[in-house]
Amino acid sequence: MTNIKNLFLITIFFSLYSFNSFASDAHFINYSKVLNSSKSGAEAQKKLKTKFIDVTKKFKKLETDIIKEESEIISQKKVLSADDYKKKVKVLRKKVADLQKSKRESFDNIAQSRRNSKKALQDAVNPIIKKYMEDNNIRLVLNKKDVIMGDKNLEITDQVITILNKALPSLKKN
Repeated sequence: MTNIKNLFLITIFFSLYSFNSFASDAHFINYSKVLNSSKSGAEAQKKLKTKFIDVTKKFKKLETDIIKEESEIISQKKVLSADDYKKKVKVLRKKVADLQKSKRESFDNIAQSRRNSKKALQDAVNPIIKKYMEDNNIRLVLNKKDVIMGDKNLEITDQVITILNKALPSLKKN
């Protein structure tokens, strides 16, 4: 019976020792903060936001113009012949459809640019994290959002951002 207790205690001791060894080699990083707060990430977001605002303004103006044109056609309904009215309505509907298609394509292009920028930034960040791990004898890096609790000293977000800012001050234009 004492042999079983001793074996059990030894097993627990080695399990705790190996867990503590593993825990000291694990760090975490706020990956979203790295992508959003680094110089290149912030610059890419700023460009995408500006592009989004410009496209939104452009389409807002075009929509306003179409609404004015619609009002003019409605006001001319009694003056125009039925055929002329139908032709103008058909042209207006085509404009609306074209506007919607153009708007969708523009926003899809912005979304694609965002995905491309994020991918480029991730491709730049991952080797930096890997090198940081090698240089600091870290065996595991977890995303902070997946960590329930951890010692603040194990977070390496700011160090990685500093290295990234030096290595990649800006992303190439997408």
